[in-house]
Parts: sequence; C-alpha cells; structure tokens
Amino acid sequence: MRNFLYKISGILLSLFCIISIFFVSPNVVRSAMNNDIVIEHLRLKVPSQQRIAWIKAERESWEPWLAKKSGFLGRQLLWDEKSQEAIVLISWASRKDWKGISSIEISKVQKDFEEIARVSTGQKSGNPFPLIYEGN
Repeated sequence: MRNFLYKISGILLSLFCIISIFFVSPNVVRSAMNNDIVIEHLRLKVPSQQRIAWIKAERESWEPWLAKKSGFLGRQLLWDEKSQEAIVLISWASRKDWKGISSIEISKVQKDFEEIARVSTGQKSGNPFPLIYEGN
C-alpha cells in the first residue's frame, strides 16, 4: 500500500508540474503554442530541516535576477519529501534566451545564493544545496 501511495503521489506531482507550468503566465502559453518554449530542469539536495533556508536563498538571489532576464517566463519551486530533493522548473521563451546568459553572470548569482544559504543554514563553506541534475 505504501509503494502504491508513493507512485500515486509521484504521478500527481508530475501532473501538477505540467499543469502549473501553463498557468504561470500567459507568455508561457503563447510560447508553448509556438513550440519554442524550453523548460530548464534542476534538482538539488535539500534536507527537510533546511527547506525554508533553501526557499529563502532562492527568493533573495535567483528570483530577482531571473525576473530581469529576457525570455524568462516563470519558475516553479517544488520539494519532494521522499527524496529530500528540490525541483526547480524554469520556463524560457527559447533555448537562445536560456543559453545566451553568460557563465560569469550565473556564477555571480550562484555565489550570492550559496552565501545566503550558508548564513541561513549555519554551514561555514561550500554549497548547502548541491546540484544533483541539470537539464531540460
């Protein structure tokens, strides 16, 4: 019964992700209709006791930066209790918009994210929320 419930919850989470992407912004729907939308998919290790610190770091670093980027359509922050992982889905108008951002800019925002996360978690060094997967 427990495995069945995990499978059902996984299916529901997947459906929620798909549905919520299309209700984030009218721009997402327009881009999806034009078939040029791309969804950046990230997974991070986020233990349950540090989930609030992760959300705080996301909101104070990546969120304001992304809001200013050309082609950014929206993003979803999700967390899976079973795997203790965060799932970040970022909608872009095109692959060109996503991949056209310089690695220097991304490194700067990542540094800010990690600094905020360390302060919130009490971790002295490194990234409290390491990247497990990056793709689309």
